[in-house]
Amino acid sequence: QVQLVESGGGLVQVGGSLRLSCAASGRTSSLVHMGWFRQAPGKDREFVAAISSNARLTLYNDFVKGRFTISRDNAENTVSLQMNILKPEDTAVYSCAAGSLSWSLVNQGRTYPIWGRGTQVTVTV
Repeated sequence: QVQLVESGGGLVQVGGSLRLSCAASGRTSSLVHMGWFRQAPGKDREFVAAISSNARLTLYNDFVKGRFTISRDNAENTVSLQMNILKPEDTAVYSCAAGSLSWSLVNQGRTYPIWGRGTQVTVTV
């Protein structure tokens, strides 16, 4: 089994930055494509970004393009999300996901069998 643990969330002012990290342990050979999703109170979970197993491909939701950067270190079994120019609408619980097998479906949460518990990001004005 694989466990994912997120860290790096917190409270930040509008325009600020945060760096989220997701550490994987266990059977890390099953990580494959990995992604970040978020869920704000009263809203559905939404895709944020994904990175391929070899880190050569990335995909972002339009609302984070140019502001967020996803990266991964396969030697350390970590995936990170650098978030810049944060906005109040970025406030949400951010969750790391792993195990998606098809790059064409990495923006769909249902394709990820492995999830972390999430970390809260709150952006204040």
